[in-house]
Amino acid sequence: MGREQERIRRKLERNPAVECNKIRNRYCPELFCDLAATKDPRNQSYTEYSNGELLGTMFYKGIAGIGSMQSMTYEFNRERVAENLFRFLGRKKKEYLPHAVTVNEYFERLDPAELQKVQQKQVYGLIRSKAFYNARFQKKWLLIVDGTQTYSGSRKLNECCLERHYNKGTDEETVNYHCDVLEAKLVMGESLLVSVASEFIENNGEDAQSQENMSEEKRKQDCETKAFKRLAGKIKKAFPRLPLILLADSLYASEPVMDICRDNSWEFLIRYKKGSIPSIAEEYEKIPEKEKSGHAEFINDIDYNGQPVNMLRFWEDRIVKGEAVRTEFQWLTSIRITKGNAEKTAGAGRKRWKIENEGFNRQKNWQGDITHACSWDATAMKNHYLMTQISDMVKQLYEWFCLKARGIKKKQKNISSELLESFTQQITGKEDIFGDDMSCISTT
Repeated sequence: MGREQERIRRKLERNPAVECNKIRNRYCPELFCDLAATKDPRNQSYTEYSNGELLGTMFYKGIAGIGSMQSMTYEFNRERVAENLFRFLGRKKKEYLPHAVTVNEYFERLDPAELQKVQQKQVYGLIRSKAFYNARFQKKWLLIVDGTQTYSGSRKLNECCLERHYNKGTDEETVNYHCDVLEAKLVMGESLLVSVASEFIENNGEDAQSQENMSEEKRKQDCETKAFKRLAGKIKKAFPRLPLILLADSLYASEPVMDICRDNSWEFLIRYKKGSIPSIAEEYEKIPEKEKSGHAEFINDIDYNGQPVNMLRFWEDRIVKGEAVRTEFQWLTSIRITKGNAEKTAGAGRKRWKIENEGFNRQKNWQGDITHACSWDATAMKNHYLMTQISDMVKQLYEWFCLKARGIKKKQKNISSELLESFTQQITGKEDIFGDDMSCISTT
């Protein structure tokens, strides 16, 4: 991009923070009210900052892509930043924004379920708006589930850390401590994924004992299958009538996961690798005349422990370094495959990768860092993670409905830095901060 084009781009977006606030107020108009309404665990006689101020500060930490609490305290200590953020929150100006220590002490006591309720209420509003209906497949929403690590290291931060032993029983034995979360994201657009629920996988003596002789792959599958049962319960409770299609990797190609989907009236489209369920592969290969459509072949009604399962295979041919290379993908699904929908179903199944690219990689490398331990306390770590999901949801909406809609191209690494820089700019009236609808803004 030349210098002239860069100037034109900057004129299209007068102030990134103001534009982001307008998008937030349009699509999540009650967010700050909902954050302020969370149950405060503190003694009200000794509080300097309200729920809304503490959580609002952390919301803008995520918007600015600030990774550590120390960096947040430093960046938000500037007088203009403090003045603007209090105005963004609709709060009376104070000399300083909350310090990192104050936030962490609050997060240690705040019930993470409070933030999950806020998160799910915003997602419910997005679904009700009907602005994202084109992202559905067969009039059902794609729900991607996968696990990721929020911490990994040689230091045991708290008793909830999981353990992985290397060279066990030898003089060279080492232990890696890690914190994992099973995440569920709803596909709202081609590059728009929002978190609908999170289930934290924690250490407990019963699981550790039962998994002692398992391989690493089996241990991971056991942990995530149990976590999926809890996660599915959360999602069904929050969105009881939402039509969903589960997208997941081969780790979830199991009878318990399929049964949970059937019990919840969900469809499933799960990646399948040879060896995951040998009986299905054997029956599939025994049938000589498989149905075909373009680059897809399929068989419906394969028996798996008394339940019908459909198997879909898709391949694509590419030229790599002058040589033809074929890549194959397979899925197990409850969706009945036809010649008319086979390739489209495969396309929907391949969107599972979005949770890695537009989800975890984004939050680890471009828009903050969910692997940075902002606190050693287990409860505080959960709250930090959940606030990141809320902030990133709004930031994605800003990228989708402001930057992309106006044809403004930015490198991912520059989006956060320019938002942070805009916190220091002179802001004028309330209309410039919030847009037309300010019904949820407090003036106290």
